[in-house]
Amino acid sequence: MNVSAQSNETHDNVSALPLGKALVLYVDRIMLTNFRSYESMTLDAGSNSVVLTGANGAGKTNLLEAISFLSPGRGLRRAKLSDVSRINANSSWAVAGRVMTPNGERQMGSGLVPRADLSSETANDRRIGRLDGETLSSPAAFGEILQVAWLTPQMDRLFIDGVSSRRRFLDRMVAAYHPSHTREVSAYERVMRERAKLLSEGGADPVWIGSLESRMAEHGVAVAAARLDALEKLSSAIAESQSAFPSAVLALGGLLEEGLLSKPALEVEAEFCEKLVASRHIDARSGRTSVGPHKTDLLVRHKEKNMPAELCSTGEQKALLIGITLASARLTATQFGAPPVLLLDEVAAHLDEKRRGFLFEELGDIGSQVWLTGTDRSLFDLMQKRARFFHFKDGKIEAH
Repeated sequence: MNVSAQSNETHDNVSALPLGKALVLYVDRIMLTNFRSYESMTLDAGSNSVVLTGANGAGKTNLLEAISFLSPGRGLRRAKLSDVSRINANSSWAVAGRVMTPNGERQMGSGLVPRADLSSETANDRRIGRLDGETLSSPAAFGEILQVAWLTPQMDRLFIDGVSSRRRFLDRMVAAYHPSHTREVSAYERVMRERAKLLSEGGADPVWIGSLESRMAEHGVAVAAARLDALEKLSSAIAESQSAFPSAVLALGGLLEEGLLSKPALEVEAEFCEKLVASRHIDARSGRTSVGPHKTDLLVRHKEKNMPAELCSTGEQKALLIGITLASARLTATQFGAPPVLLLDEVAAHLDEKRRGFLFEELGDIGSQVWLTGTDRSLFDLMQKRARFFHFKDGKIEAH
């Protein structure tokens, strides 16, 4: 196994270990260039789960973030793309992964498009995706090859933070069962921004505004329908699971989602168009769209306590979040054909020994490749026979 780190390019040769049960979808190798703290790094994980240990700030989460860029979206930190680049690097950051799938090996890559390659009209940074040497029109296509899900310490506040965080969490799960969902969300948001711009500037052709609103309604209803279908499936998966973590009752609070529960899609689409027309003056003044699926909230209750998640204790909220994530992974395995790669950042540190045991047992049953981080190696003793261990120290990564 070859491991090289930012400040040192030594390579450690480690023989393959017969660990755990065979995985059908996993990141076999991950390679970073000018990514966060890494000038260059290559880690061969093989067909096993991975435990990364070391002090805070050693680069463990950076590695998980790199893997998250092999999926659609902005990665597990949702950072500005230019901020991901290593300080004083002479080129843009890049991530490459060798991924083993049920259909064979795939080469996946992602990176920041250099400024020189962007048109003068481009206001924001953009990342590129590559699959088997071919450039993709959008990294959204990654979702058809590899499913990645994650839990981070920042997500511990999911139920008490703003609606947008819960909606992003929801949409990542939905995309696992509806591969086109990410594209529909992006298309809706793109048309919504165009409409908002024209309304703010004033004087736009009402016919053209109406055309944009029709497209918003079409994409918006598709987004809402996928959410409802995914939530129904996920709720069933939670009800049927034998998890040691608390069961969650899930619902959606959103205009289109609520409409689709009792009306045909075309009727909901027409009503949404009418609401958009009626809100033009308000939206023109605010520069924002006041109604639509971009306002939807994921509503969660603790089933056994019949209590809203936001009123539960911190420990109960974390247990609910883990339970939802595990149920989603089980459902992904059925719907997608393989369980997702799971990135669990500092999750074990906040669980007691009994709950850690339950977590590791359930992860083994799901069959996901899991990447776990922590400062204390002893927290992962129960993973000893199911994972490869790497330790971060003094800018080096050593296989243990």
